[in-house]
This record gives sequence, structure tokens and C-alpha cells, in this order.
Amino acid sequence: MTDYYDLHDRKFWLANENEIKEGRTTDMYFVNTKEVLQKNSVDSDVVMEVYARELPYPQNWGILTGVYEAAKLLEGLPIDVWSFEEGGVFVADSSTAIYEPLMVIAGKYGAFAEYETPLLGLLSSSTSVSTRAARFRVAAGEKLLVSFGTRRVHPALAPMVERASYLAGFDGVSNVLGAELLHLKASGTMPHALIQVVGDQESAWKMYDKTIASDSPRVALVDTFWDEKTEAVKAFEVLGSKLWGVRLDTPASRRGDFRKIIEEVRWELDIRGGEKVKLIASGRLDEEAVGKLKDIADGFGVGTAVAYPPVIDLSAKIVEVRRGAKREFRAKRGGLGGRKAVYRSSVGFQDTVVLEGAEAPPRTKAMLTPLLKNGKIVRKYEGIEAIRSRVLGDLHLLSEHPPSISW
Repeated sequence: MTDYYDLHDRKFWLANENEIKEGRTTDMYFVNTKEVLQKNSVDSDVVMEVYARELPYPQNWGILTGVYEAAKLLEGLPIDVWSFEEGGVFVADSSTAIYEPLMVIAGKYGAFAEYETPLLGLLSSSTSVSTRAARFRVAAGEKLLVSFGTRRVHPALAPMVERASYLAGFDGVSNVLGAELLHLKASGTMPHALIQVVGDQESAWKMYDKTIASDSPRVALVDTFWDEKTEAVKAFEVLGSKLWGVRLDTPASRRGDFRKIIEEVRWELDIRGGEKVKLIASGRLDEEAVGKLKDIADGFGVGTAVAYPPVIDLSAKIVEVRRGAKREFRAKRGGLGGRKAVYRSSVGFQDTVVLEGAEAPPRTKAMLTPLLKNGKIVRKYEGIEAIRSRVLGDLHLLSEHPPSISW
């Protein structure tokens, strides 16, 4: 009898890069579709659009990421692709039937049908993280934000989570490999486990200070055994001016009024000369909590909320079928036929959707630009810091220029 839990060709239940590139992570009905089209010689040139009709938040904007990975997935296929830029703000409004395509694919359907599943997976996973991360950035203002959440996802996805978080405005990431691939220094100091194993806080803090490189900030965890303010004061007594900050990771079951706890810690440190010691809050924080604490806390470690966010439900649908020179608008029930173009106002995020080929509205720019031409990547890659800088600039503008979509 076959043991289905014995993986003979791999250690973990995950697809490798070659299997993803070969389209083997697709859904079976795409395999069936490709076989039917090929064996009956009925394959046609189509235009497919990738879009989001609604978002899992009250606000109507998101941050698209995963575009570069999508390009690498589709590279080599005989298709043309246009898309929003990596890190681009997009608009989704469930109150209207109009949507803006974030990516457009043109070519024989059989050439790319099997790639719909991995394509949507790449884009949805990354975009869901980056959108939530951007919401935290807005809530935190200029305060420090560090991603702590990769323990909540499959380890194979850890670099993706860290990249999407960082691009959308986080200041640091805790995952070692994720930071390495981003050319960053991983953020993090000590867990409760270190203090528990050593046996007491003071010894653990001293050992950390003696052992870890001096360029690593001395941030003491101050809620392991005692009251937070008591441990914070003790950490300052032990480390003095070397103490960069204290982290409060108080579990929700014991937190009470987290703001009052942080205020108590601030007061007790300040009256003892510890005004420069930073206060870092972590532990099941959401955007609302961060917004309420940003005036008293100096930074936040965000875990589950950013690494395992509500899903941005991207769809991919055919909107045109072309037979020779004939262009047939063909959408499924509830869809909108015809390839669309998206134009954005020169200032802000007022988007207009028109049929491709129609005149562009005045003082606007096209949002869908070439990504692949006959399977060749034609867009120049931007550096991580350039993308992040652009995203941060856009997030500052969002409050002044509320996004909208019209036609």
C-alpha cells in the first residue's frame, strides 16, 4: 500500500520553482481546457484581464505587488502582457460594475491557460500582504514598523511576506532569509525563551549585551516574569545608556488597557533619566490599535495581521476573443466585455476606465504599460528602495486625494 505521506522527491509539501514555471500547480480544469482546444483545433486569440472588484476593507485602494514574479512566471510564453507597476496603488469599488484591470494578457488562450492559477496565486498572496502593510504604514504615521509575522505562514513564503511588507512601507523585517534577499539587516533582539532558559531577566540582558555585536540595538523584552514597568526600570538600571529600547509583548489575556501600561512604563523611565529609551509595542496589533498608540509608542512589531491578512480576491477573465481581424467582445455573465485601458489623473488617484483605443481623458497617464512582448520581459526592473520610496510617496498623497474610479 502506498504511503501518501512519504514524499520521495522532496522533504516538504511545496512546489519547486521549476514545477511552478512549468504550470504544474494549475487546476485540472485548465489542463482539460487546453487539451480540448488543441485536439479540436479551436484555440483562439483572446484578451484576459486580471482585476479586483472589491476589497476586504472600508477603503477602496490597494497596493499591487508580485508583478515581477508574474513576469518571470509568464516569461517565454508567446503572449503580450501589460500591467500596473510594481507597488502601484489600484482602486476597487464594489458599489459600481466598473473595475480597472491590473494586468492584461493577449495571446492564444491555450498558450497560457494553465498559468492562471499560479499567476493569481502570486499576485493575490503578495498584494494581500502589501495592502495590509500599507494600511499599517498609514496608521503608524512616521513611527517604526517591523514585520514579525513569518512564523504564521509556510516557511517557503517567508521571503515573499517580508518583501511585500517592506515595499509597502515597513521599516524592517525579522526573517533572516527574507532580510538577506532584500539586502537588509534582519531586525530582532530576544524572545521570552532566552529569559526563561537563562532563568532571570537581568542575567539574560547582560549576556545579550556581552555577546551580541554592538551594532545590534539593545532592546530589552520587559514582560516575561514581572510587571512591565518594573522590568523596564530594571532593564534601564542594568544597561543604562546602552538600552536603546524596551519591547512590550504583553498577551491580550493579561493586557488590560495596553495604552495605560505603556504610559506607566514611559513615566517610570522618564523620571529616572530614561527619556531616550524607545518603547516598542508588539503582540496581536491591528491598524486601529497602532493608530491609537502611535502618540505614546515609538514603534511596533506587527505579526499575524500583516503576514496572514484578508485576501485580495483577484480574478482573471476573458473579455475579448479575436478571430483574424475580427474583435469580438465576449464576457461571462456579470462581466464587462472589451479590453480596457486605465488612465489616472496627473495628481492623485482619480482613475478613468475606457475601452482600449478610445481617446484618453485630458491630463492623465496610462496605468497599464508593457510588461512582456511575445514572452520577453520589456520592462526595466526597479530597485527595491525605489519602489518603496514611490509607495511611501503615494501613501502620503492618499489622504489628500481620495481614490475614485469612473468611466
